[in-house]
Amino acid sequence: MSDSFLDATVVGMVHLPPLPGAPRYGGDRAAIRDRALADTRALTAGGVDAVMVENFGDAPFYPDDVPKHVVAEMTALVGAVRDATPLPVGVNVLRNDAAAALSVAAATGASAVRVNVHSGARVTDQGIVEGKAHETMRLRDRLDCEVALLADVAVKHSTPLGEENVVAATRDVAERGLADAVVVSGAGTGRAIHAGQLSKVADAASEVGVPTFVGSGVTPETAPGILTVADGAIVGTALKAGDEPGDPVDEARVRRLVDAVDDR
Repeated sequence: MSDSFLDATVVGMVHLPPLPGAPRYGGDRAAIRDRALADTRALTAGGVDAVMVENFGDAPFYPDDVPKHVVAEMTALVGAVRDATPLPVGVNVLRNDAAAALSVAAATGASAVRVNVHSGARVTDQGIVEGKAHETMRLRDRLDCEVALLADVAVKHSTPLGEENVVAATRDVAERGLADAVVVSGAGTGRAIHAGQLSKVADAASEVGVPTFVGSGVTPETAPGILTVADGAIVGTALKAGDEPGDPVDEARVRRLVDAVDDR
């Protein structure tokens, strides 16, 4: 187990059910909390190095500014997760509310945030989402918190506005956006990353001195090979009891993936 989120090899996802105010909210805050804690305990017992809490169930997502009630709910839930595990905890507020994620992390003592579009812009189902690195990094300074920022390169469920250049994008988020790590994913949730794209991003990230995390499609079968190139993996779907990201975490599946990584 690592004390630093950036040193984590396997990060397990706590995909929250729809929160109050979301279209598919089920009407039971206690059930959401119980599910988050159950998933956290399963991930911890299964041997992951860190966990990431995300408002996965809130689709359709606000592009970059969630309402205050979402921040309040996330703060309560992340705080509960922090109390339930000794592992470093990260926060991702979808689709791209970096200010909310940082604020939640600072208030709860979480260790990291993930920002889907930190620099540049992407075309998404929420429209054009623009990075606000200039605001995000200044907010982190004002909050005076030790929170690592993981920034996506060519984030999943999006397309570029122009020609894709992942090497330049990696350099931009790390050197100009001051991200502490980069995340590279396949085209969508649970989709595998193309080996060539992973190599390009990992090489560029290594040159500027930041780690690379793979953010989708990691399985027990693929993890050993992926982690010869990447520094870590953020894993959700492969750790679930069923085949959907919204299913409960299965401790046995967590252990299987962790063992595959440890045996590589």
